[in-house]
Amino acid sequence: MKVAEPTVERLIQYYRLMASMKEEGRKVVSSLQIGEMLGIKASQVRKDLSYFGEIGKRGVGYHVNRLCTHIENILASPRVWHVALAGVGNLGTALMGHAAFQSYKFNVEALFDVDPEKVGKKIMGVDCFHSDEIARVMEERNIEVLLLAVPASAAQSCVDQAVRSPTLKGILAFTPATVIVPDRILFYRVDIFVELEKLLFFLKEREKNTLKPGEKIV
Repeated sequence: MKVAEPTVERLIQYYRLMASMKEEGRKVVSSLQIGEMLGIKASQVRKDLSYFGEIGKRGVGYHVNRLCTHIENILASPRVWHVALAGVGNLGTALMGHAAFQSYKFNVEALFDVDPEKVGKKIMGVDCFHSDEIARVMEERNIEVLLLAVPASAAQSCVDQAVRSPTLKGILAFTPATVIVPDRILFYRVDIFVELEKLLFFLKEREKNTLKPGEKIV
């Protein structure tokens, strides 16, 4: 069953919301309430959740604990993924310190950088290697996913190193740099500035649509 990327993104939002409600002790929630809290149509919520099997009851809603477990089972990998991070600068360090890195779904097995102050040391309990060793270390440690947080000028060289490892399956890039990746590698980019531009565009559209007759945006 092929699942569209926007559906997966919404499932992640549903899971985070259910986990939060579970902590608060909430027992039941409706598709309308979920939609209002996430800015998604209730009909879309019902469609997304029924796509993987009926879990709610008409007129009753969804049991929070049950729905949380249901979505977690959909999203959770049946095994632990081996991950590495290239670039231990401000962004890389912030990523390492993020709560999301304390996950049962993956282990960060290695770090890569060119800074002699970092290479050869453990950073937050993880070994840091020189970027020239990416291919060797990734293969030796069976690393399947590379997080790319290096400057744009170094992005392609890191990718070229990483794809030499037969264990590599996917790259998540936190850089706006355009890089060439073999078809066998799944590549995703997180571009904060693109998301900001999207937000500003929609804010502008909202303001334009709420103007009174004769008013102008200044």
